[in-house]
Amino acid sequence: MDLTDSAAEAAFRAEVRQWLSDHLTGEFAQARGLGGPGSEHEGFDVRLAWDRLLAEHGWTCLGWPAEFGGREAGIGEQIIFHEEYARARAPVRVGHIGEELLGPTLMAFGSDEQQRRFLPEIAGVRELWCQGYSEPGAGSDLAGVSTTARLEGGKWVINGQKVWTSLAHVADWCFVLARTDPDSTRHAGLSYLLVPMDQTGVRTRPILQLTGTSEFNEVFFDDAVTDAGNVVGAVGEGWKVAMGTLGFERGIGTVDQQVTFRRELAEITERARANGAIDDPLVRDRIARAWTELEALRCTVFRTLGRDGPPGPEASVVKLLWSTFHRGLGELAMEVAGPDGLTARGEPYDLDAAQRLFLFTRADTIYGGSNEIQRNIIAERVLGLPREPR
Repeated sequence: MDLTDSAAEAAFRAEVRQWLSDHLTGEFAQARGLGGPGSEHEGFDVRLAWDRLLAEHGWTCLGWPAEFGGREAGIGEQIIFHEEYARARAPVRVGHIGEELLGPTLMAFGSDEQQRRFLPEIAGVRELWCQGYSEPGAGSDLAGVSTTARLEGGKWVINGQKVWTSLAHVADWCFVLARTDPDSTRHAGLSYLLVPMDQTGVRTRPILQLTGTSEFNEVFFDDAVTDAGNVVGAVGEGWKVAMGTLGFERGIGTVDQQVTFRRELAEITERARANGAIDDPLVRDRIARAWTELEALRCTVFRTLGRDGPPGPEASVVKLLWSTFHRGLGELAMEVAGPDGLTARGEPYDLDAAQRLFLFTRADTIYGGSNEIQRNIIAERVLGLPREPR
């Protein structure tokens, strides 16, 4: 695996770097670093404006076909863009759920009409999306979904509750996994529905996190409706579509993620030098180990993205690696902070970056598929080992 840029890639990297330098000015310069875990509430309006500026200049949906608003960029160019974006500390995107999860899902499973209707709006950041998967009784065991949908008068009527729904409070639409066959159990009888959020049958309630912020939400569907044609794939085959979406979740977004991890590690190392923690040989060893793990993560991400076709079950390796690494990075941040990490900077709950990192990363090994589930997927679908007894 050659990680050096070709001449064409080096030119593209220079183009990306120059564009970011030219446009991260004025209000957007002030938005550098806004958003992200534990800070997702920061500067939403300016980040949305930034996303739309990216769209105007063709920097959203790089790998999408041109007919849907993309640039048909290869995987190498996509990696370069995400690396430079993260290095420039550009604002955290607000349209990533539509761009990285639903968009590829519609291209793989959606109808021509659905693609024409939704993909240009995602590429232009004119409609934002959230993911309606987890429920109070169906988190890691997603096949236990109990939210129902029945077809009535040309509409799907949806009832149930979703939880841990990221960005639901700002989303225009939600892709919802619901049980459309009342007599079905487990994976059978589920359908993948596209549901508008702005209606009386949908209520959103923020969940207060340890960080004091509320990226996640509860979403209640009380006779919410969507058009009969807003089912992706065949009715009753939503499990296959939902698993496709989870595969795409392990995709290109993991590149800027690991670059962000690198910046966080650099900040932790600098703090260790400033407060003397670096003089502790155990701390130095943990910092060196984190750097090594991050290099291994980078290579694994690139190897996974280099495969042809949509991500398969092997992508669970990446989720397992980055979530475990990032949780450990949060613990390292607090170890370096020492006693200062135990008190807030101000009233009522003003946390610094290390504290937010530590608190938010406690969830990394749970959301998006818990580590236990990822290990089962790797064991059963990659290594061919027997299924876990139930």
